[in-house]
Amino acid sequence: MNKFFAATALLLLIWGCSFLSKSEQKPAVAPIVHTIIFIDKTQSVNVNERFVAQKYQQAIRDLVQNNIRQAGDQLEVYFIHENTSKARALSLTCRSELENAAQNLSPTDREAAQTAFEMALKREQTMFLSQSLAKLNQQNGGSSNQMTDIWASLPVVAKASENGAEVKVYYLSDMIESMRGAERRDFHKQGPQTNDQAQEWAKTDAQKLKENNLNAAQIKILLPFEPTASTRENNPTVTLYWKTLFQELGAGNIEEL
Repeated sequence: MNKFFAATALLLLIWGCSFLSKSEQKPAVAPIVHTIIFIDKTQSVNVNERFVAQKYQQAIRDLVQNNIRQAGDQLEVYFIHENTSKARALSLTCRSELENAAQNLSPTDREAAQTAFEMALKREQTMFLSQSLAKLNQQNGGSSNQMTDIWASLPVVAKASENGAEVKVYYLSDMIESMRGAERRDFHKQGPQTNDQAQEWAKTDAQKLKENNLNAAQIKILLPFEPTASTRENNPTVTLYWKTLFQELGAGNIEEL
């Protein structure tokens, strides 16, 4: 009988500890999101054209709404041109934080804390959007608009991927790499002509750029072409080149929008 009571007491103790540990668990926290927008500031992309302006403005509105959700979420804007890696135009970090929302607050206090957080977050999102749209509309009249160094965006993405954040990358560009040099690509002069060639070039270039581990970064390519654009203007083999290159360097989901 004593053994029975001892076993029962042990089970109750284990159950009680388990219940306590579960009740003290903190709610799951969403991962910090690090958003990087690369905006093409070369002559081949005109953000003043109606279709391009509407597409890119809506994309920025959507990403701010979806990606800036909590304290620590980051948004950076880089300009794509001859010196892309040195062209960070904007860097913002969300500060809005929900007060320790939980078990020791009354329902009324929790509701007030939630409302205050949502209002603060909305103000920050509005500020992020305003500053990002200003960078979208900023003109580049300098000589750097003659060349397009998209390769230089890769170290930026790789570095962002090192800190454990969920990295989301947006290219607002025609993706026409155009750099001088024997080891570089100039798609204005010679772009890939077939799917096989696009993939072959991308895999070759990935070997040169393999130090840039993209660590499952999510990438969206937003081309400035209307749906009626010809394949001469919107060459699908160029997009395939970039999708293959990003995949070879370890990117996660890649979309063309």
